[in-house]
Amino acid sequence: MNEVVEWKIRWYAMVDKIRVIADDVEEDILVKELSTSTYPRILGFVNSFAMNSMVSNEVFFNALYGADILLRDGSGMSMLMTRLAVNKGLNMNGTDFIPKLLTAYHGKRVAFWGTQEPYLSQAVAIAVALHGIIPVSVHHGFESEQFYVDLAIKTQPEFIVLGMGMPKQEKIAAMIRDQNIATLVVCGGAIIDFMGNKVKRAPKWIRKIGFEWIYRLVHEPKRLYKRYVLGNPAFIYRMLRMHRVIASRKKSHV
Repeated sequence: MNEVVEWKIRWYAMVDKIRVIADDVEEDILVKELSTSTYPRILGFVNSFAMNSMVSNEVFFNALYGADILLRDGSGMSMLMTRLAVNKGLNMNGTDFIPKLLTAYHGKRVAFWGTQEPYLSQAVAIAVALHGIIPVSVHHGFESEQFYVDLAIKTQPEFIVLGMGMPKQEKIAAMIRDQNIATLVVCGGAIIDFMGNKVKRAPKWIRKIGFEWIYRLVHEPKRLYKRYVLGNPAFIYRMLRMHRVIASRKKSHV
């Protein structure tokens, strides 16, 4: 298959699978749905970095697309979905949504796998204090994928927070679900870093206008240069190509 056609197909498929959350009521319904599930489930977040990554990484695309629920994360995806005339709903970034899930898991067994010390322990302590969860497994995010699968089998958590970043966490989530453990696995990216105060969030007014990525870039330029300075123009270029394809299709049917 032509390489350009292939990544466009992946983008269309990914956007189509995103679950649109229209308002706070639907968000509350989703929290209840996820926290009361009795079978294996994966929650993933789709942002512009994920869209760029799947262009050349089929394994990552399959792992992310295979999640049970995908949510829109970030202003880039808002732009893309607007271009495609798709309802974008609320911005459901993990940094805001995962703490709401933790509250719903009050008194339940939770695993935290990701980042490094002392931020990992700090994040867990805050989660215990704020959300009343029971941490049954706490480990940094630098082991092999199989290590975490074995850890899930051993500890049997009801909720697993993965904070390793893409694409590793998505692959691990899929592997854990294959074990048929009744757990919710969330691919949380930098959530443990934020919770453990390794990384500070942008002020609310910056987040509200969709410029949190600039704030993060200023504070972590070395780590995020490729993702944002190089990645954002690439994302916009591809987004515009998608728009032109749709426009030409509509025109051809007039």
